[in-house]
Amino acid sequence: MPVRKASAVWEGGLRTGKGVMRLGSQAFEGPYSFPSRFEEGAGTNPEELIAAAHAGCFSMALSAALEGAGYPPKRVSTEARVHLETVEGRPTLARIELVTEAEVPGISPEEFLRLAEEAKAGCPVSRALAGVGEVRLEARLL
Repeated sequence: MPVRKASAVWEGGLRTGKGVMRLGSQAFEGPYSFPSRFEEGAGTNPEELIAAAHAGCFSMALSAALEGAGYPPKRVSTEARVHLETVEGRPTLARIELVTEAEVPGISPEEFLRLAEEAKAGCPVSRALAGVGEVRLEARLL
């Protein structure tokens, strides 16, 4: 399996500094700062990139689970919401919400939810984020 890479450069102090994050594939490069991470400033932040990774991984894992169970999906769309909160005085990834919608012909809502829960538990990014306080799933069948 390939090794994936990304890099970040930070210049200056925490509150007044700035940085740039880059994906090794060259597909993304974006600025980040204290305001973009802990306030509502312009730019990206590590939590947004974690959310993108989790949404992408979960969508693929759910698609694979559905297909493996004999229900190839037409479409799976997921939004991941990463909550950065202060816990015991430190910034912490306290919760992640996965909100997914899927078009899956012929599947019952119960089977869909069962497979969505399996995908949440089995997705490599979900497993890597096991230390997050809580990962919630909201799954809708279209």
